[in-house]
Amino acid sequence: MVALYLAYNIRYEFQVPTRELEKMLRLLPLTVLIKLGTFFFFRLYRGMWRYTSLVDLLNLMKATIVSSLLLILSVLLLHRFSGYSRSVFIIDGGLTLMLIGSVRVGVRLYFAHKSERGFFPLFPKFAPSGKKLLIIGAGKTGDQVVREILDNPGLKFHPVGFLDDDDHKQGKTLHGIKILGKVQEVASCVEMFDEILIAIPSASAQQMRTIVAACERAYKPFRTVPSLGELIGGKVSVKTVRHVSVQDLLGREEVVLSQENLARCLHQKRVLVTGAGGSIGSELVRQISQYYPAGVALVDISEFNLFRLDMECQQRFPYMKRVPLLGDIKNAGDVNKIFEEFRPQVVFHAAAYKHVPLQELHPWQAIQTNVHGTSLLIQAAQQHAVERFVLVSSDKAVRPTSVMGATKRLAEQLITLSNQQADGRFMAVRFGNVIGSSGSVIPTFQEQIERGGPVTVTHPEMIRYFMSIPEAARLILEAGAMGEGGELFILDMGKPVRIDTLARDLIRLHGYEPERDIAIQYIGLRPGEKLYEELMTEAEGVVATNHRKIMVLRGNHDQDPLLHEHIAALLETAATYNVVLIKRKLQEIVPEYTPDFGMFTPHIAPPTIGFQKAAAQATWYDVSPETQQPKANPDNSAEPLEDPQ
Repeated sequence: MVALYLAYNIRYEFQVPTRELEKMLRLLPLTVLIKLGTFFFFRLYRGMWRYTSLVDLLNLMKATIVSSLLLILSVLLLHRFSGYSRSVFIIDGGLTLMLIGSVRVGVRLYFAHKSERGFFPLFPKFAPSGKKLLIIGAGKTGDQVVREILDNPGLKFHPVGFLDDDDHKQGKTLHGIKILGKVQEVASCVEMFDEILIAIPSASAQQMRTIVAACERAYKPFRTVPSLGELIGGKVSVKTVRHVSVQDLLGREEVVLSQENLARCLHQKRVLVTGAGGSIGSELVRQISQYYPAGVALVDISEFNLFRLDMECQQRFPYMKRVPLLGDIKNAGDVNKIFEEFRPQVVFHAAAYKHVPLQELHPWQAIQTNVHGTSLLIQAAQQHAVERFVLVSSDKAVRPTSVMGATKRLAEQLITLSNQQADGRFMAVRFGNVIGSSGSVIPTFQEQIERGGPVTVTHPEMIRYFMSIPEAARLILEAGAMGEGGELFILDMGKPVRIDTLARDLIRLHGYEPERDIAIQYIGLRPGEKLYEELMTEAEGVVATNHRKIMVLRGNHDQDPLLHEHIAALLETAATYNVVLIKRKLQEIVPEYTPDFGMFTPHIAPPTIGFQKAAAQATWYDVSPETQQPKANPDNSAEPLEDPQ
């Protein structure tokens, strides 16, 4: 009503003729009816005015335009615009938008002032107290972070500026907060802030390393928003901000899974996971839960690990039927009972001894678990017509120099032989180290740093492949779902990482300087260790699959039909507990194994071929249900990377 009255006054310069006032009064009920109806249709009255945003104002603009058009159309149909000034309707629409928008913005400003945030950043001198925050990244994420801080005074943060490497953003403002310069200039404005927030979830590993190095020079605390893979719905919350981790510096890309393949493989199937309480096994269980299996058997020899996983499943996946089974895969009775009672359709075999130096001292244990245990599981799977059997293997199986690697190679050979003898699909997945697994290098380094050092590194030139535990589990599931049987899959581990560099990065992420605050001690290679790990040899090569991070090892997969007899002889030798005899027998069965008999010589053979370089040279491997024939890679889609030397 007010808008229409003012529109007439503006049109006639506040001297409205009596005749026009009569027309306005006749038009008023129709105007109110149309505007109320339109505003209800656009749900303008459902929004909370104290949280009015740009989206709300845009919605108001749309509603105002529609209501003005409807009003004009009504007057045209009813009166053919006879005697009505067209400019009145245009002025009325503009005034409606301005008046309603002003009221809503005013309400928001009132509540902002009432909440002690004042009118920041409208009037910076009234800016709130709290930690002065410098935000790196003036993009969408930085915008979301500032919005949340401004809307939630309880967070006790005060954004004082942005840093961004985009030349076009220099000197500009975002929410009234100035973009002070580029990332490398962080040390020059150190007096302005108390803490740094890295708001670039899409940053690559190299970008993150550069940003972290700049932040370290400022000697102020710094944190980061979650990576894109961790974000839910792409939205960032200040509450999810965390410290920068080694995984951020490694920059592993999020894995996209074939949901159709995995659902076909796991949905309403009985799934058994051995080593379920371990790092890989427990993550496999978490990932499997998303596909609503008929039931999951959690098999582990560790009572504590099994209990902990069972409690987690009860809290996080109450809908998933599960059976915690305390059992030893080396015990034929345990294995047979598990298969007879649960009757699994899909098996993921992740149970293994993996600590290289310990298995050098106890080779009989590695043989019993990694070889004999795998053999018992395969036999039970064949007897109970398991549809799919997936062995979790290791890159240490390539030209092994350790007992652990040699036993894993034997397990791979058992898988290949079993696929030739059974109706089910037996396959293995080979990959390198995972970040944060129990007993691995990263948790060890973290414990040493927390104790004040020294951090022990075996050799300054040692390199390893790394991927995150969730990524490894997803790729294992994907490979298991696409396999037709007999494959030895290898995963794209990216570029190898120098362990010395990793140790130094971890020290810096804890706020210390290597050598100055925390000493680094080189202790030399331990028995069975290599300087370089390999995923394949020159003779093997790879064949591409439908997933660019998974490839199939190409080579001679025909196994010795007497392999079981050889393993039986190996078990007899293991029963002697004679380390030298056991290693010699193991070398007879795995000729590529180079054992350490005490006079240790480091294995310094460099990696033979990079994964993605091999992918660029590979033929295409069609793993659709209809065919399993190699064909030419039509677009050479794998991106070649330089060899990891």
